[in-house]
Amino acid sequence: MLIVGYVFALRSERRLCAEVQVNLAYRWFCKLGIEDRIPDHSVFCRARHERFRESGALRRVFEGVVAMCIATGRLGAKRSRSMRA
Repeated sequence: MLIVGYVFALRSERRLCAEVQVNLAYRWFCKLGIEDRIPDHSVFCRARHERFRESGALRRVFEGVVAMCIATGRLGAKRSRSMRA
């Protein structure tokens, strides 16, 4: 679920849980069924502050995704006002 939060700029754990509660696409990505309970926001807050901050794991994932986008030509140094789909 944290990946959904980072990708869609959901900076609050409470907001992330609320979005996953109602968005079926987010539930599908997180492998949650319609009847499944969403974890409490405090679980993500603790994980973010205790586990991931020190390890830099999420930063490495982000940097890897950016590197793949650059390698495939989807992202480059040239800035543009419009982006082709």
